[in-house]
Amino acid sequence: MMKVLSLITPVHAAGADYLASAYASLAAQQLPAGWEWEWLVQEDGEGVDALRRLPGDSRIRISQSRRGGPHVARTVALGRSRGELIKTFDADDVLTPGVLARDIEVLADHTDIGWTTSAVLDLLPDGSLTSFPGDPAAGRIASGTVLEYWEQHKRPQIHPATLCMRRSWVAALGGWMALPASGDTGLLLGLDAIGDGYFTPCVGLHYRKHSGQITALPQHSQGEEWQARMQIIGERARALKSLLADQPVWR
Repeated sequence: MMKVLSLITPVHAAGADYLASAYASLAAQQLPAGWEWEWLVQEDGEGVDALRRLPGDSRIRISQSRRGGPHVARTVALGRSRGELIKTFDADDVLTPGVLARDIEVLADHTDIGWTTSAVLDLLPDGSLTSFPGDPAAGRIASGTVLEYWEQHKRPQIHPATLCMRRSWVAALGGWMALPASGDTGLLLGLDAIGDGYFTPCVGLHYRKHSGQITALPQHSQGEEWQARMQIIGERARALKSLLADQPVWR
């Protein structure tokens, strides 16, 4: 039986036009022998019409849920997925060649690691690419390292849009944090509390920047909502780390 990697993509109307380029980057991926992918596209509310923008590929599974924001949509899609590995994939982003194979190989080679990430380049509206600042050293990321960096800078050192994770770890955390933004950062810090991760310095994603994305809104990085999001993200990560302090690495 083939092993499955599930890519999970929430999409709202503002990001739907990018689905075709996202699919092209996914369809070009070569997976290791014995593996296949499925793409869970979750429409966040009405009026998205993802079906019209994508080809008739049986590996694509589209569904709709009530508007709850991208991280609620991701968790709903997780409930429809069947993969033993779960990969974050935003509707407006582009996978680089070979990234899925690298993710699978890292988690196959390091059975005590629950998650892996990779380097990112920002894809600007003019088509140019710029680097994401502050990448860690290549290789194993010790549990607690991500939280330590986040406590100092209030942003993760590694990009949560590149996460590939063991299903059991994601399920144990209840999926993505149900926040209007930063739910993927909350998941990353939760994974970091559970156990070690891994960073691959090869660029795995082109992260598209555009005016329709949630991260472009002023309240994403300032104001009362931002403060509340940062508070609960950090509080949960610290609580998890404390609860697991005297326990063996969770698998």
